[in-house]
Amino acid sequence: MKKNQDTLITGEMLINYYELNKKKKEIEAEMNHLKNIFHDYFDRQIGSHDKGEITLNGYKLQRQIRKTEKFNEDETVKRLEDLKMNDLIQIVKKPDALKIKSAINLGFLQEKDLEGCIVTTTSPAISVKPLTPR
Repeated sequence: MKKNQDTLITGEMLINYYELNKKKKEIEAEMNHLKNIFHDYFDRQIGSHDKGEITLNGYKLQRQIRKTEKFNEDETVKRLEDLKMNDLIQIVKKPDALKIKSAINLGFLQEKDLEGCIVTTTSPAISVKPLTPR
């Protein structure tokens, strides 16, 4: 579905986009460098698994520690099976794309057998690069 708009793209817009994208990458790199310095500071001062904060020049730097827990799948399934708690185990059925492609290549399965089963998604991406190196 195309929108009926007369949008004018100019060379200046391309240059601006390219330059902003370059600055964005530089800013992200600098911010990551500073974050590493901040984490190193807190690691040395209070420990690598502890939250902390300092105040300098009217700014407060805080480090939060986020904790996530998840089950070790193999070990948990084995333990639940040993405890006869099979109702607590999910059985997930999903197609194995690699095996399906192999079966098609070997002639065990025809592509027409899976008509209507393949979902194709697309996503637009913008890239602007200079034609001559800058």
